[in-house]
Amino acid sequence: MSPTEAIASEVFRIYLILIATILVVAGAALAALRWGLRRDVGHAWKAYRGWLVIVPLLVGTIFLGRAATILFVTLVGIFGFKEYARATGLYRDWAMTTVVYLGIAAVGVVSFVNDPQLGRPGWYGLFAILPAYVIAAILLVPIVRNRSQGQLQVIALALLGFLYIGWMLGHTSYLANANHAYGYLLYLIFAVELNDVAAFTFGKLFGRHPLRSNISPKKTWEGSFGALAVSLVLPWLMRFSFPHFSVLELVLTGVIVGIAGQLGDLSISVIKRDLGIKDMGAVLEGHGGILDRVDSLIYVAPLFFHMVRWFHDLY
Repeated sequence: MSPTEAIASEVFRIYLILIATILVVAGAALAALRWGLRRDVGHAWKAYRGWLVIVPLLVGTIFLGRAATILFVTLVGIFGFKEYARATGLYRDWAMTTVVYLGIAAVGVVSFVNDPQLGRPGWYGLFAILPAYVIAAILLVPIVRNRSQGQLQVIALALLGFLYIGWMLGHTSYLANANHAYGYLLYLIFAVELNDVAAFTFGKLFGRHPLRSNISPKKTWEGSFGALAVSLVLPWLMRFSFPHFSVLELVLTGVIVGIAGQLGDLSISVIKRDLGIKDMGAVLEGHGGILDRVDSLIYVAPLFFHMVRWFHDLY
C-alpha cells in the first residue's frame, strides 16, 4: 500500500467514486428536506457533518499507505481504550492503563514490522501470541505492588480493554499487509457502516419486536433481519473487492458482517447500559465517541481476517 499503488488500484478508485457519490447525494437529500420541505433533520445533519470529517480521514489514511493505516488504527485503539478506561474508572489506575496502552502499541508494531523468518510485512506469529504476554504483564502489576484487595475487577477491566479494543481491532491494521488490502479494508469499512444504516432503516420502517430490550431498546428483530439481508447481498454486488473469493467465502463474508456487526454494537451497548451512559465519548459530532463508531468493526475484523487466512492466507 502506497499513494502510487492507491492511484493505480482500480478497487481504490471505485470506492473513492462510490463514497464521494453517496456523500454528495446524501447531502443534497438532506438539504432538500431541510430547506425545501422544511423538515427537521437536525440529528441527521449533525451525523452527516460528522461523516464529512470521518470519510476523508479514513480514505486519506488508506491512500497514504500501509504505515499510515497501521498507525491510524493503533491510535484509534489507544483513544478508544481511553474512552473505555475513563467510563469504567480504570483510568484511575495508571499502572494498569499504561500496560494496556503499551500492549495496544505493541499490536501496531508487530503489524508493521517484517516477519524475521519469512521476511514479509507483519509478524503474524508474534501478533497471534501477543495476548499471552500482555495478559501476563497485566497479572504482574498487582504482584509487583504486593496488593490483592480490589485487584480482580481492575485486572478484568484491563484484560477486556486490551483483548476487545486493542487486539481485536488490531486485526484491521494487520489487514494492511494483505495483497488485497484495498479491497479488504475498504469493503469492511463500507459494509459495516451500511449494515448499521440498514438495521436502523428497517427498524424504523418495519420494527415491531425488540431485539434485546434491556440492552438496546430501539433495536428490533425486523431491523436485524433487514441488515443481515443487505449484508448477504452486498458481497455479490461488490465482488470486485475480492474477485478470488468462492461462493462459500462470499456467503461467509455476508454472514460475518451481518451478524457480527450487530453483535459488536450490542456488546458496547452492554457496557454502556451497565455504566448508565448513552455514549462512550463525544469526540465525533452526531456519532458519540470513537468506540461508538468502531464497535461493529471491532467484532467483524478478526472474524473476517481469520476467514481470509484460512482460505487464502493474506499474501
